[in-house]
Amino acid sequence: MSRTRQAHTNAEAADVYSENEDADAVTTPLDLPLNLDAVRSAAGFGPLSGRSIVLIGLMGAGKSTIGRRLAERLMLGFVDADAEIERAAGCSISDVFRLYGEQAFREGERRVIRRLLDGPPCVLATGGGAFMNAETRALIRERATSVWLRCPLPMLVRRVAGRSHRPLLNDARPKEVLERLMTERHPIYAEADVIVQCGDDNVDNGTSRVIEALAQNRRPHRLAITLERASYEVVIGSSLLARAGLLLAPLLPQPRVVVITDETVASLHLQSLLDSLSDSGIHSQTVIVPPGERSKSLEEYKRVTDAVLESGVERRTTIIAFGGGIVGDLAGFVAATTLRGLPFAQIPTTLLSQVDSSVGGKTGINTSWGKNLLGAFHQPIAVLADVSTLRTLPQRELVAGYAEILKAGLISDPELFAWCEANASAVLSQDAGALTEAVERACAFKASVVADDEFERRSDGGRALLNLGHTFGHALEAEMGYDGSLLHGEAVSIGLRLAFLLSVRLGVCPQEDLDRVTAHLEAHEMPSRISSLARAVTADALVAHMARDKKMSDGKLSFVLVKGIGQAFSSRDVPMSLVRQVLIEDGAVNISDAPGE
Repeated sequence: MSRTRQAHTNAEAADVYSENEDADAVTTPLDLPLNLDAVRSAAGFGPLSGRSIVLIGLMGAGKSTIGRRLAERLMLGFVDADAEIERAAGCSISDVFRLYGEQAFREGERRVIRRLLDGPPCVLATGGGAFMNAETRALIRERATSVWLRCPLPMLVRRVAGRSHRPLLNDARPKEVLERLMTERHPIYAEADVIVQCGDDNVDNGTSRVIEALAQNRRPHRLAITLERASYEVVIGSSLLARAGLLLAPLLPQPRVVVITDETVASLHLQSLLDSLSDSGIHSQTVIVPPGERSKSLEEYKRVTDAVLESGVERRTTIIAFGGGIVGDLAGFVAATTLRGLPFAQIPTTLLSQVDSSVGGKTGINTSWGKNLLGAFHQPIAVLADVSTLRTLPQRELVAGYAEILKAGLISDPELFAWCEANASAVLSQDAGALTEAVERACAFKASVVADDEFERRSDGGRALLNLGHTFGHALEAEMGYDGSLLHGEAVSIGLRLAFLLSVRLGVCPQEDLDRVTAHLEAHEMPSRISSLARAVTADALVAHMARDKKMSDGKLSFVLVKGIGQAFSSRDVPMSLVRQVLIEDGAVNISDAPGE
């Protein structure tokens, strides 16, 4: 009797059932007869700690093609689930659909995949609908690492053209079928452990991208921020953009967002974010601003709010800040003020914004009178810190962001500063593990400070301590004209040393701690002195900028000083004459010594 005829007759199929079938299959026989003993095991060996790799995706994604090459390079066996279903059923998948229907096929598919995952580790290519079954999905999650090969529609349509053996393509045009399947399946596929955006790469390049994604795959860290009036999570990890829609969808009041980003981030990462949002059924619109500090202006604020209002936002529409600290501050202020407050999510793409500005709810724009003088406290509903986006950062931006991590240790966490001394090179060379830990440590520190003093109202200590180095830094930025010649993090780097220098001159901090901080800054080529700036600045100009600082109270400026590393405190009893002397000592020009005076 042929295998095809054997599978076509239920009476004959009774003889095909294995005595060793799954217990649930014995108690509840299926309409689709399967000989699970015919399912072969794929032996192999590889560094996967016993977990198979399961490739998922729509038809035409290249699961079998890439799967075979992936198995070869990882020294694992390769199995095509569809081929094993046909082996167990004794007929083609088209015949299974025709004779038994899709529901019976899906149940049989689950049983075959379970049998395969019971075997040795392998690379398993599954059918496009396998991951849609909740039981199959749970089984894969428990026993394997799932990889979604996500492909654009035109490429899939081109690849499946002329394939007559696909049952789902028999009754409609391939493009219509694939569009429907994308709508139905992408939100579920987004639950995969790893998401790889596929293009028209050759097989070797596509396989390399999968291997790279697997190597970087780590479960994201979740840091809870609990405040009196709000709570949210900071999610930290690699490749979060690809699953941003999945992470945000349960938190959005309505499935609609306005993404505010800048031209640089848009060119690098915007499409990945929009695809992810679309996969989860979230409708998005985009407003793009120029890069740089000048976007934090009243003029740009007006343009962006006009665009947001013109789009017809409602009070349940969420604003997503997608970019660095400048975009976060601007978008957050737009969210805080439009319709008296819109929901707001942060997706920071620079190290500076991931470790500092995205956490805590401070938003604002600059005026001609100073930095962040118009603003509001407006907490996000979530922060997604994808360290993968940092790979596109210029080294200068990475170093600038690292200054904020260093600041956290200098304020009240000497263990964090010691960790920085040991791990700065790994962080600045973009080691994924070190970056993730650095972001998590800095965010955890800031979260504890913000939870204790959300609105910066404590008269001593509290959230004000986060301004260590910032009084000097903001004055330097203002004097340089926010023209990009001095980044915020670079100004903070100089400001940190100035705060220690001032504390030493006041007699409250030991010289050796100043020397230790200076040595760390210099060892990693971080800006550390006013004399290193691109042009000369005067002490009087810097003091004048400080006088307009928003921390001024009753005519006195609050300085964050230190008694040593990890021992910051605030004081309003700092003689401005001494501040001026410190500025001159560090390289600021003394007007009285200038030529012609």
